[in-house]
Amino acid sequence: MYKNDQRVVMTLDAGGTNFVFSAIQGYEEIVPAFTLPSHADKLDECLQSLREGFCHIANALQEKGLTATAISFAFPGPADFKRGIIMDLNNLPAFRGGVPLKDYLEDIFHLPVFINNDADLFAYGECIAGALPQTNALLAEKGCQKQFDNLIGFTFGTGFGCGITRNRELYIGDNSCAGEIIMMRHKHKRDIIVEDGVSIRAIKRVYHEHCQDERDLTPYDIFRIGKGELEGNREAALRAFEEFGEVAGDGIAQAITLLDGLIVLGGGLCGGKELFMPALLNELNGNDIGDLNGRRKDRLHMKVYNLDDAAGLEAFCASKTHKIPVPGSQRMVDYDPVKRLGIVFSKLGTSKATSIGAYAFALHELDKKQ
Repeated sequence: MYKNDQRVVMTLDAGGTNFVFSAIQGYEEIVPAFTLPSHADKLDECLQSLREGFCHIANALQEKGLTATAISFAFPGPADFKRGIIMDLNNLPAFRGGVPLKDYLEDIFHLPVFINNDADLFAYGECIAGALPQTNALLAEKGCQKQFDNLIGFTFGTGFGCGITRNRELYIGDNSCAGEIIMMRHKHKRDIIVEDGVSIRAIKRVYHEHCQDERDLTPYDIFRIGKGELEGNREAALRAFEEFGEVAGDGIAQAITLLDGLIVLGGGLCGGKELFMPALLNELNGNDIGDLNGRRKDRLHMKVYNLDDAAGLEAFCASKTHKIPVPGSQRMVDYDPVKRLGIVFSKLGTSKATSIGAYAFALHELDKKQ
């Protein structure tokens, strides 16, 4: 969409510890990334880091004979992203009470500034340059007529994020709250949020609930225990990833029931997919739901196929089409009774997808104003 565009956008990867600044042109990072501490609990010092970081990138661009068209980046929520007002953040407490960051940066740099949720930009990047076009190309190559127009991205990491695209455009919602999947309920613990079952802390908690291991283990450690590569309680490790997959699958199923589009997964915990994907797919394709008459129903109207798996891709592409008659005529029409969805992992990498999403969002917004 903007792969060959010559415009430059300055970007930022904002975390509670560090701010990482860069610039993108045509989906590629064109200056070395520059990192400064975020000063999460001191607003003046935090804003100073933002000024210094973007000034550094602007100077690096000037040395190349380039100037930026806009600033666009992901920032933690909650926020009024449309107006660029950052609200009360746990990992950046300096912004508590509300800070109009968009206006602040526009006053300094005299450029349009766009701020979005990181999961939103991840989904948008995969929609325009990653999972959506690559999956559609793969299906066409396989002779499958199914093509996707919508994509829903989910991120597994420190938290559980969700971004929604519709007809290849990012959907944010009237309150900048579309895709706030963390507010769904945990499948088994109905008084807590789903994120407490789909996050780094969830893997660690469930592992320690099922064994007496006192070590401070990372999810990667627990993954290796589950694989039999590291000493520990293997049964507890497998249970931690199984429950993660089950709870994630439940949250995704609820979202997909309303949204209906290609599913793409990203984030650091996707490295454990070997251990959580069976439970996740089982949750999406299960039938542990029914009505008051006792009739069991499939969880989704659609069947979900893992398109990164050769067998899943083959099953997705296998035609179930047959001819059915048009009443009152001699005509026959093709009918496929199976509604299909695909699930894939990030094709760009989570960080790059988010950066491309930020870049493309800025250009798309600028183009709409012309």
